[in-house]
Amino acid sequence: MTLRTLSGKHVDARKGRGAAINPEGRFEQVEREAYDDGWVHDPDDDGRALKTVVTEEKAASIISRNQSPDVPFTQSVNPYQGCEHGCIYCYARPTHAYRNLSPGVDFETQIFAKVNAAELLRRELSMPGYRCEVISLGANTDPYQPAERGLNITRGVLQVCAEFNQPVGIITKNALVERDLDILVPMAQRRLVNVFISVNNLDHDIARRLEPRCVAPARRIAAIRTLAQAGVPVGVLVAPVIPFLTDDQIEAVLEAAYAAGATQAGYVMLRLPFEVKALFRDWLERHYPLKAKHVMSRVHELRGGRDNDPNFGSRMRGQGEFAELLSKRFAIAKRRIGYEARDRMMRNAALDTSLFRLPATAGRQMNLF
Repeated sequence: MTLRTLSGKHVDARKGRGAAINPEGRFEQVEREAYDDGWVHDPDDDGRALKTVVTEEKAASIISRNQSPDVPFTQSVNPYQGCEHGCIYCYARPTHAYRNLSPGVDFETQIFAKVNAAELLRRELSMPGYRCEVISLGANTDPYQPAERGLNITRGVLQVCAEFNQPVGIITKNALVERDLDILVPMAQRRLVNVFISVNNLDHDIARRLEPRCVAPARRIAAIRTLAQAGVPVGVLVAPVIPFLTDDQIEAVLEAAYAAGATQAGYVMLRLPFEVKALFRDWLERHYPLKAKHVMSRVHELRGGRDNDPNFGSRMRGQGEFAELLSKRFAIAKRRIGYEARDRMMRNAALDTSLFRLPATAGRQMNLF
């Protein structure tokens, strides 16, 4: 097995995984380093792709709340922690540190599934003090990652939302969302759901390195078409925009998504939180060594000379001349392609929170009025 070195640490690149290193989380008290002492390796470890381990668990609560001015929602539900898609840039990777696991390989191989999500959501929506606002599904990790195919946790959450007339916005990279059209179509008819498909490039070679276990970009565009034809409002999220790597494909993505029926479009600039920056740098050096310095130089230009800018207002878009030019370029492309007319139409059909109701269930006193 070939060992590589990063900052003095021996690491082991694995096929089909985004990260090739497994650095300790920020809360760890000790640091471990792999060392090849010349003895025979574990016979079960023959260099093949690492297996994904999905741990089913009972969560204590399910609705997360935020006060960030950078996102258009205050409530979210994440059925899974960790994500097998393995996107190297994922800003959710640092959350694995709270489990004493690494944001690297652990994040994409150690998945925690909240199997009681639907039950918890029904309980929390039924609480007397609950105030209906749109719930974002997939704001942290993908609700349609591979484990969902068998566990159906996201599907259960959607069934509860439909039961309560609870509006929900879905963000995903996976065409598995098509499976739930039987739930999504009736919800869309009541203005209770919209979907954003994340596509940051159309180059399959880049995508298989950048997002190794996501469906191909062309398949995501096909999912946009399927949703649109079924009457489910669907948009495209060009995220993240990576300088010198994917930024040249913005217009192509917007055009393909529009032709497929996307009604809205947005973008997010590459973000590199504390634990993610080393993973991304290593990934660049492995896959695009000739571009690595150029990419990071532009990232620093966008982030005030740093790897990351955590400040509200600038963290999603960046700052400086390049950020301003990209913002104008995105707006011009949207206007030229035709998104603005569709976007106005969708704003007039925003998700409806007025329909929320507690369903009549056995053993619960019904409302008088």
